[in-house]
Amino acid sequence: MTPETDTKAAPAGARIPGPFSALGLSIMALTILVDQLSKWIADAYLVYQQGIAVLPVLALYRINNTGIAFSLGNSADSLVLIVLTAIVTGVVFWVWRGSTEGGRTAATGFALIAGGAIGNLIDRIWHGHVIDFLYLHWNERGFFVFNLADVALTIGPLLLAWVYLLQPGKKG
Repeated sequence: MTPETDTKAAPAGARIPGPFSALGLSIMALTILVDQLSKWIADAYLVYQQGIAVLPVLALYRINNTGIAFSLGNSADSLVLIVLTAIVTGVVFWVWRGSTEGGRTAATGFALIAGGAIGNLIDRIWHGHVIDFLYLHWNERGFFVFNLADVALTIGPLLLAWVYLLQPGKKG
């Protein structure tokens, strides 16, 4: 299959590689493994709230995020966030299983979203918070602290937007 045909519509009734396909399982597992390993290293070796410059715009800076994205909802009960994350992850699986367009690119997007959500869900269940350790900033202006699950949760929707919204020649 060539890249040009990868995101074309499948024959009627056909599905893209689903959550339990080799592609889906391998991307989700790799996402979860890399995320959890990086968080374990950050938790073990980074001093809490002490930055280490990596690039002019990126530092290692470990925090415990009790909220959701960008620390929103810090006052929310942990159990509520666990249940909400599980529901959203279930919806992603449901939509993914029913998808018939987008090919491997869409499947990769769905797998990154699911893997990232599961990675953060593991933290929330295990620790009661999510371990964040990548600090994006410009000079003294800080933007946010995140982790590799969050990277997957950003790239996944971008891939889906590319496939479903931005593909040249895609019928609306």
